[in-house]
Amino acid sequence: MSTPFNVRQAAVIGAGTMGRGIVISLARAGLPVLWLDNDPSATEAGLAMLAQTWAQQVTKGRIDQAEADACLARVCAAGAYADLADVDLVIEAVYENLALKQDIFRTLDRTLNAQAILASNTSALDIDAIAAVTGRPEQVLGLHFFSPAHVMKLLEVVRGARTSPAVIDAARALGQRIGKEVVVAGNCPGFIGNRMLATYVAEARKLLLEGATPRQVDEALQAFGMAMGPFRMYDVVGIDLEWRARQLAGTGMEAPLVQVDNALCEQGRFGQKSGQGYYRYAPGSREAEHDPEVDALVFKVAQGLGMHRRTIDDEEIRERCLLALVNEGAKILEESVADCSADIDRVYLHGYGFPAALGGPMHWADQQGLSLLLARLERLQGLFGEHWRPAGLLMRLVAEGKQLADVREGRA
Repeated sequence: MSTPFNVRQAAVIGAGTMGRGIVISLARAGLPVLWLDNDPSATEAGLAMLAQTWAQQVTKGRIDQAEADACLARVCAAGAYADLADVDLVIEAVYENLALKQDIFRTLDRTLNAQAILASNTSALDIDAIAAVTGRPEQVLGLHFFSPAHVMKLLEVVRGARTSPAVIDAARALGQRIGKEVVVAGNCPGFIGNRMLATYVAEARKLLLEGATPRQVDEALQAFGMAMGPFRMYDVVGIDLEWRARQLAGTGMEAPLVQVDNALCEQGRFGQKSGQGYYRYAPGSREAEHDPEVDALVFKVAQGLGMHRRTIDDEEIRERCLLALVNEGAKILEESVADCSADIDRVYLHGYGFPAALGGPMHWADQQGLSLLLARLERLQGLFGEHWRPAGLLMRLVAEGKQLADVREGRA
């Protein structure tokens, strides 16, 4: 695909886990990459990690030594923003702090050539708020890679209110060049994937407080076909990421639904990386082992919140978590955050471990029958309150005898 914004030279800001994965993806696809971090030792450590990664690929016979050498030669550490002046695209991949990202984009806007595209790897922050600090909002967008970025197939391309179609086309072309499954998303908190994940995880956390255990929730959803349940997922990602983000933001620490996470983090239980989180892990193992201490902690937190715990069966776990996912997906479709239900399904198949045999959450909903799902949502609304109110789009589709697959850009 040829666009007015062909990307021949890229830059990446940030040498943490995400930055490293993005650099590998770009270099592996033949793109020269300048790599900048405010801590030069982080870039040096990143370059060493890249060399090790490609050496392992050679050992496994996936690439030859010449290709490994060529990949590494494409990556060059930059000493300052001025070194990036001539790149066609820069991807910012620092931690999730809006003020920090805005400061970086102000500097990039002043420093880079007028044609350069400025992208943020944010997973949830407002792309328009980032674009607003630049003089080129039509050339600002989100490129949300999934961790680890050089392994996960999904790339959410996030269009801001003023992002030009040509820039979106260039991002699509780049995503295809680096071998990603590209889905274009509108700008809202969490975009497509993480916005839906938030409602799914909220139900899982409510179920814990109401009477379930982490293992029961995970096993019920894994029996449905999910690659892993939400609490195993948090152990893999790191429970402390959201905890630290709440601390940085100075808000959200008191919310009832995060009190179990808070208590785990206060004990240093951050997940796999610390050997214990919702589960425990033997040294050097990624095998999640049940930990009765966590069940006791969940019970204690629930008691402290005044919850009256009850027996919860696996069917209730699946119904509440999956219908929360579908209902939020329908709202996303209604608001044209996603262009079609198939895009939402691609996000969940390639980024969130939804069972491939079921075709994605929206396809699954259509197969279940929207009138049946609507009745189940209305029942949950009666039991648990207004947050279960069915999306207006679902009610309209049922009335018209249509499916989610019939909707294009918010219109059936």
